[in-house]
Amino acid sequence: MAAFLRGSRSVLQTPNRHVDLMLVFCRTMASKTPVGFIGLGNMGTPMAKNLLKNGYPVIATDAFPESCKELQDSGAQILDSPAEVAEKADRIITMLPSSPNVIEVYTGSNGILKKIKKGTLLIDSSTIDPAVSKEMAVAAEKMGAVFMDAPVSGGVGAASLAKLTFLVGGVEEEFNAAQELLTCMGANVVYCGQVGSGQAAKICNIMLLAIGMIGTAETMNLGIRLGLDPKLLAKILNMSSGRCWSSDSYNPVPGVMEGVPSANNYQGGFSTTLMAKDLGLAQNTATNTRTPVLLGSLAHQVYRTMCARGYANKDFSSIFQFLREEEGQ
Repeated sequence: MAAFLRGSRSVLQTPNRHVDLMLVFCRTMASKTPVGFIGLGNMGTPMAKNLLKNGYPVIATDAFPESCKELQDSGAQILDSPAEVAEKADRIITMLPSSPNVIEVYTGSNGILKKIKKGTLLIDSSTIDPAVSKEMAVAAEKMGAVFMDAPVSGGVGAASLAKLTFLVGGVEEEFNAAQELLTCMGANVVYCGQVGSGQAAKICNIMLLAIGMIGTAETMNLGIRLGLDPKLLAKILNMSSGRCWSSDSYNPVPGVMEGVPSANNYQGGFSTTLMAKDLGLAQNTATNTRTPVLLGSLAHQVYRTMCARGYANKDFSSIFQFLREEEGQ
């Protein structure tokens, strides 16, 4: 099936360079063939495990071999490089920390594109610069492959429970093929438009999340300083117009909610480093498009400062702790 799938591209080329319908049809028939997965960090490992739970054989690798053990123990085959994964899988998902990592994994000396097979579907769930997603799509197309960006909303908990939201950009005819895999790892899979549009949606969402978290932390801190019980204040906010995700689902104040990073000394979750990185992407795209993002820029500065003050590896909701410590200076 895989050989026929790859060969169909040469049989039915379309003049507008869209993926031909035969290729799309064949890929949907490939259902339980092996899936490659590259990037086995806090997000990638539970995502890949959910593919295994849904019956997909997984062939995986990571730059840090020790990161592969948990997935290997769950039944995945572990290889040494992205190029080796590309030799054995017609569908590959990548989940990497940054734009440079994506460029290296796809185009480096042992990258995916060194050994890729024609007709391969590439899905990148990293959060990176939309311009880099477009570059990778062009490079993949030259090798006869299809690249789609599909960054996620939702943290480690959502990844473990297969409740992520995927924001997908790419050739619309390939969306169903991508959706087949992504629904194993997420509750929502949204087609956003052409390559790069998934990243654009993610960047917008992450900027609002950061602004909302800072606002929630400042509000809770002010209320506590005014003598309000934090649980009571959170209850009031969540039945009033100030309600937001950071207040009702991910409250930054220790003792207000269970099962969130603030209840665990801000361990786990989404690190301050990654938040600062993603806000940097938002800042760059805002500059390139001449878009005023006043609060977004301030949020970026706040999280960069937190990284410099020892909060880099704590969850981004540790902004509350940061504000409390600032009071004492």
